[in-house]
Amino acid sequence: MQENQDRQQLMDYLQQFGIQDVFHEPLLPHVSLYLFEPGEKLCLQGEQPDILYVLVKGMTKTSNNSPEGRTLVLSFKTPPEMIGDIEYIEKVDNMNTVEAITPVEALGIPYRWLYKYGQDHPPLLQFLLRIITSKFRIKSDSMSFNLMHPVETRLASYLLSVTTDQNPVLITGHPADYNLTDIANLIGTSYRHLNRVIGQFVKQGWIVRKRGNIAVLNRPALYQLAGAAVF
Repeated sequence: MQENQDRQQLMDYLQQFGIQDVFHEPLLPHVSLYLFEPGEKLCLQGEQPDILYVLVKGMTKTSNNSPEGRTLVLSFKTPPEMIGDIEYIEKVDNMNTVEAITPVEALGIPYRWLYKYGQDHPPLLQFLLRIITSKFRIKSDSMSFNLMHPVETRLASYLLSVTTDQNPVLITGHPADYNLTDIANLIGTSYRHLNRVIGQFVKQGWIVRKRGNIAVLNRPALYQLAGAAVF
């Protein structure tokens, strides 16, 4: 993690996401812009947090480790997203581990200043409320989605959500990227079954898999399979 000293860049991000009022004059001097490389952790499960982050560039992976050592990938997040919000409100240790899977930029402010200047600041409280309610809605939708649709539909929807026409390649060969174990956990299937479904998609000409990459070749076919069930 590195701190970016460019205050103008920080102000530009506040304006870009319309959150200038969230960090008002008493809070603003304590807001910093942090840079994370792929694989770096923004927070670790079980540790005591002290900074609230707002993701403004890049993508993160949220995961949870069981006492038996198993890792469950919960979500991939893109801006704007808040990290450490529930921990800030509940005053608990980090519930999950959040890791950068691309170069990430995040605004960060220590909890101590939030407790001092933000407890009665309506724009901050409203922002927290929007982010937290959105997280619970997405989690509910994701659970319903995994229960109601077969793996083929889930994988098609997932591939559509993490690729675009301009960037159709999904990198799966690096631990900090979208490895297949993470994808299997996220869409609620086994690694072996995921490989079988990927093989089916390859045979149908919808994707190509080569050297740790998956490239989408036929987005319309995936959209047809996914239907309205976009991940």
